[in-house]
Amino acid sequence: MLKCKVYSFETLDVWKEARKFAVKVYKLTKQLPSEEKFGLTSQMRRSCISISTNLAEGSSRESLKEQARFTEISFGSLLELLNHFILCFDLDFISEDELINVRIDIDQIGLKLDRLKKSQLKRHEEKRKSNSNRKPLP
Repeated sequence: MLKCKVYSFETLDVWKEARKFAVKVYKLTKQLPSEEKFGLTSQMRRSCISISTNLAEGSSRESLKEQARFTEISFGSLLELLNHFILCFDLDFISEDELINVRIDIDQIGLKLDRLKKSQLKRHEEKRKSNSNRKPLP
């Protein structure tokens, strides 16, 4: 079996959950009216993909502060998707139970994104402090 390099984002639980959630979103958006194919369906699918994609892209950044910014963008995409689902409910495209189940997933992913961002910023600050405490070379 071919061994591939595992990138840091692939080890993140929140990235794994976002991928699973994207599959769920794709399945749910199949039930939307066909006239929404280039409207809500397309927007919702882009939003859900953006969550895991920004985590992957952010992991390539050397600065923890930059990584945290991409995590923040992932969170924004998550809330954008929540807005789309609320609108789908308002338009009777999904049931209340479906909305509640989606909100549970969104809450869980959102909590993990928040924890990740706080961890990234904390490590950034610790690194900054440790670099400022170093004595200059003679």
